[in-house]
Amino acid sequence: MTYSRREFLLAALSASAVPSLSWAGTDAGSADANFSQLLADIAEEVLRLSPTSATGLGLDKGARAGLKAQLEDLSPAGDAAWAAEVKAIAARLRAIDRKALSADAQTRYDSVAYAAESGLAGLRFPFGGAASGFNGGTAPFPVTQQDGTLTRVPEFLDSQHSIADAADAEAYLERLAGMARMLDQETARIAEQAAKGIMPPDFICRTALAQLQDFRKTAAAGQKLVTSIAERTQKQNIAGDWQARALKLVEGSIYPALERQIDTFAKASAKATSVAGVHRLPDGAAYYEWALRLGTSTTRSAKEIHAIGLEQNKQLQARIDAILKRQGITQGSVGQRLLALSKDPQRFYADNDQGREQLIAYCNERVLAVRKLMPQISHLDMKVPLQIKRVPLDIEAGAPLGYMNFASLDGSRPAIYYINLKSTTLWPKSEIATLTAHEGLPGHAWQGAYLAEHHEQLPLISSLIGFNAFIEGWALYAEQLCDEFGLYANDPFSQIGYLQAQQFRACRLVVDTGMHAMKWTREQAIRFLVENTGRGQQAMTSEIDRYTVSPGQACGYKMGHNEILRQRERAKAALGAKFDLAGFNDALVTSTGVPLTVLPSVIDRYIASQRAKQQKA
Repeated sequence: MTYSRREFLLAALSASAVPSLSWAGTDAGSADANFSQLLADIAEEVLRLSPTSATGLGLDKGARAGLKAQLEDLSPAGDAAWAAEVKAIAARLRAIDRKALSADAQTRYDSVAYAAESGLAGLRFPFGGAASGFNGGTAPFPVTQQDGTLTRVPEFLDSQHSIADAADAEAYLERLAGMARMLDQETARIAEQAAKGIMPPDFICRTALAQLQDFRKTAAAGQKLVTSIAERTQKQNIAGDWQARALKLVEGSIYPALERQIDTFAKASAKATSVAGVHRLPDGAAYYEWALRLGTSTTRSAKEIHAIGLEQNKQLQARIDAILKRQGITQGSVGQRLLALSKDPQRFYADNDQGREQLIAYCNERVLAVRKLMPQISHLDMKVPLQIKRVPLDIEAGAPLGYMNFASLDGSRPAIYYINLKSTTLWPKSEIATLTAHEGLPGHAWQGAYLAEHHEQLPLISSLIGFNAFIEGWALYAEQLCDEFGLYANDPFSQIGYLQAQQFRACRLVVDTGMHAMKWTREQAIRFLVENTGRGQQAMTSEIDRYTVSPGQACGYKMGHNEILRQRERAKAALGAKFDLAGFNDALVTSTGVPLTVLPSVIDRYIASQRAKQQKA
């Protein structure tokens, strides 16, 4: 995701603020104009009540400047407001005559409707959430090793909240005060869930509780929350006692709220069990069915997805086996041979600061290598500024192994590709190129760059809504494009790393459905990944823990990739020798992301446009 697949829950306006609309009988031009206005209205509603989204996109300026001092409302009132907004969006869409819209507008309509309907379906579950339909992920628990105020706000304030003048610094301090409120809102949710027997598994609780406690052990003066504003105001010569004021807020408000959260979380986790799957939750089977629809934007059942994962794992293992044999590596199963390679110290950078610097430098080298290929992969001429950073130390223990934050729309902040370097042994050198293709180019950074570099021509809602299977499917497809264009032609072990990454995503289908629908244990899931993918125990434990608290999300990668490949074959068959791969790729990216159920209509339009060009020629 991950674009940041870890967005805050959005809050929005109540349904009472929504006017009654009826557009039947209008012509396509006026219908499209009315629909565009509706999308703009919805986007503004979301931005006004989702201030961190506004900051992340660089839109907290001008008329929206007040948003820069705010954080989200995670209280029951905030949840209720978002639920009302989803209902209102669905009602406004039902008032539209979809058939009166142009083909492009119909695709946008279908996408927004899918998100709203997914959000409405999530209202059934007290640990679901209407906002999930728009941010594309599940988070049944307010605080885990990867979710919560503490894992998000400090890095958000440091990397996304810009400070150019005293007003920006004041807004930063307002958000520090807001952070204390968010912690207390989460604490109330933890207590509420615990009273109903809802909490993360004990192994998640231990990691999350340790992160909370470690954060509290750090002297306030050394917290990034304090040092970030102190260093940046000093650099900008912004007069004021910013460090002292931030320190007072951390010591007087944030730390007491954190202590309350630690106490509540510790009491709740004392009752936690080791059961990994959400099948243990009230109405858990139905919840996971919803989570799979959300994560994959398909109607495939857990049983079907599990079977797809097993079959594709076998297919990819066969390809890896052939390459290993050509390298003279023949003893043991594919998984055993890969695991043996993963224990070779020569395959890793040194596990120290110098090694980490070398690893990030190599990531940057891989980005430059792919930039040279981009004219063959895409006709879009985009700059795609990209920064590669280590996952912050204070959250790396529970963070994903790699993820992406999209660039701001105003160009003030580049895309940021985070790589988890808690230990360099998490990343064999042979796997770094394909990771960089996924998170960087031509993966998430390229896809996100289209939104950033064309935002003036696109509806703002395109940057506020995300479909997990499309976004992750594109990134997995991007890994394949690098292989198809010869990036690994003279590097067999990096090609193995690419195939291993593909196989890993197939295995995710197996373990996610295994834990949440088939009652696999955490140990069983870890063992399956290690034995089949040959990846290390530490890395696979981290991954399984991630799937435990984000049910269904991990299934989006391979299911999205599979559908993109299916649509590519359909386009090839329809266009024959006139098929243009770069043009097909651009059709995907310029769609700005759609549910997989809507993707065929996008490709239908691409095929029709290509045929029209052929006829004119």
